[in-house]
Amino acid sequence: MMPQSSEGRVALVTGASGALGAAVARVLDRRGYRLALHYATGEARARELAAGLGGPSTVVQADVADWAATQGMVDQVRAELGDISVLVNAGAIRRDGLLVTQSVEDWTRTIAVDLTGTFHTCRAVLPDMLRARWGRIVNVVSPAALIGSKGQTAYSAAKAGVVGMTRSLALECGRSKVTVNALSPGLMASAITSEVPAEVGAALLARTAFGRIGTPEEVARGIELLLDADYMTGQVLSIDGGMSIA
Repeated sequence: MMPQSSEGRVALVTGASGALGAAVARVLDRRGYRLALHYATGEARARELAAGLGGPSTVVQADVADWAATQGMVDQVRAELGDISVLVNAGAIRRDGLLVTQSVEDWTRTIAVDLTGTFHTCRAVLPDMLRARWGRIVNVVSPAALIGSKGQTAYSAAKAGVVGMTRSLALECGRSKVTVNALSPGLMASAITSEVPAEVGAALLARTAFGRIGTPEEVARGIELLLDADYMTGQVLSIDGGMSIA
């Protein structure tokens, strides 16, 4: 399998201010992509990341739960870098709680960002890919989309929805040489997992084959496969230390 040429191609990474988004951005930068680094909050981290990259990049902000804001962000990327060939949806929020006590606001916001936000970014960039008859969409999900996770009904529902959307969108786009896959990291060193209670973290570690958390860099290596695989679409690539098979 020969690596795809990235010459002149633009990649948008949402959640680039986070640990995984930043690791993915560095992989894409090494491969020569022109990068749009999205953040919702954490502008300083996104700009620090941009400053350390070797190739052209721009930093963009949007609440992806807002369609107009997402469309405006994509228009900005087009104006500054060109049409988008690769989209990596690495941004997410998690507001955990037992369903019986969870607020409607927390449920609604989680679905709005993690599921509807993924729809918004895919919808905004797809016209570029379909016109070019080439593209890669990678939606970051979670083992919570594949296995039960007490206290994460909203997050699990959102990420499971993204898995379903990924598979259906893959069927819609295949004849235009646009692949749509999901990347499912396990427990790794990041801001979102740092909020996991110690007892929950210990239980998750016990489900892995290695007995340790992963690193963003280990997970980001999966992006290379998903970029280069012409005949792989609608799949969930789990890089979770075996958590989802336990």
